[in-house]
Amino acid sequence: MFNDSWIYLAVLMVVFGVVLQVPALIVLAALLLTVIPIAWAWNRVALWRVSYDRTLSEHRVFVGETIDLTVRVSNHKILPLAWIKIDDQFPTALPPLNKPLAPSHIPLTGYLTQRATLAGFERARWNYRLPCHRRGYFSLGPARLKSGDLFGLFEREWLSPRTDRLIVYPQIKPMEDWGLPPKDPLGDVQARVPIFDDATRPRGARDYRPDDAPKHIHWRATARLGELQVKVYDPTISYQWVLFVNVATFAQAWQGVNPALLERVISLAASIANFGAERKYAVGLIANGTWPESDQRLKILPSRDPNQLRHILEALAAITSFVTTPIENLLRTETSNISWGATLVMVTGVVTEEMLAEMLRLQRVGRRLALISLDENWTPREAELAGIVVRAASQKSQGKS
Repeated sequence: MFNDSWIYLAVLMVVFGVVLQVPALIVLAALLLTVIPIAWAWNRVALWRVSYDRTLSEHRVFVGETIDLTVRVSNHKILPLAWIKIDDQFPTALPPLNKPLAPSHIPLTGYLTQRATLAGFERARWNYRLPCHRRGYFSLGPARLKSGDLFGLFEREWLSPRTDRLIVYPQIKPMEDWGLPPKDPLGDVQARVPIFDDATRPRGARDYRPDDAPKHIHWRATARLGELQVKVYDPTISYQWVLFVNVATFAQAWQGVNPALLERVISLAASIANFGAERKYAVGLIANGTWPESDQRLKILPSRDPNQLRHILEALAAITSFVTTPIENLLRTETSNISWGATLVMVTGVVTEEMLAEMLRLQRVGRRLALISLDENWTPREAELAGIVVRAASQKSQGKS
């Protein structure tokens, strides 16, 4: 609002006041020339030692949950803030309850706006509730702070670079809700799975043999008996599932995206991954979708790591609808990198002839496959798909939260 014209006006007022002998003009010009330096100095330090904090009660939630959001602005100096405005970037998919977001020029983004007046060493706080109705990998922030002098002549701006991540996992449902067998949704998992010794389940000791690994020597038993002893472990079976998630919702990518169907596919994949993780299976994920703002395809190799399910759910939360390659091409190129005993699980919302042809080719060479479909327009042909476990997941429960 202030520019050089104000100074020129003050000078002219002094000149006219002297020439015309009008003391009021001289006093007014003096006040103007006094106010301007004060306002300028005030504006220079308005945002000095001002901080802005954003706190989430949770950073990882599931669809349908609600979290608490607290935002604070603090003035850590004796000089008061006549006014301050904060525009915090927020995804439009996460509007707080009873607080609409201001529009923004950034797609799918709005502004959570707050205004306050702060005395010296004062702090303001706002509490909100964030209902998480949509799956996603969301970024909150940065925030833009604006303030200035008491007279409104000058304005200063500062960008608080801090951002917070909020991951909303897809909804997980029991197998029964999908119309799948609750105990064995992918068929006989005991077929052709490797057996190995589980080092976390020691059973006893026996005499050492030349083919035993030195790391299995039981030194305490060896010292007690005077002969080399090795540890004996209980065997365990390694079940491996690799989920191939097809984010395409039409036979051709150019036909567009069915958002509701895509969300059901991702929720179904999350439910199957959770089912396997609960039973200590090694579960992996490969999808023809991408990470947000990236062209990198999602790929998580099978593992029984305790954090594996979290990694898979984060990937499914972040996955976008952009199709990098047809799922049958992905199945063809990635299968060679997957162990022979793994079950390849196709999770899809649309079934195409090209997909079925590739699955049948892999089945003929000895691969174990399962097809979990949400395609209501496709009817399984059991005679054609002999040797492949086929499940048509129900959609009747998809409206439930």
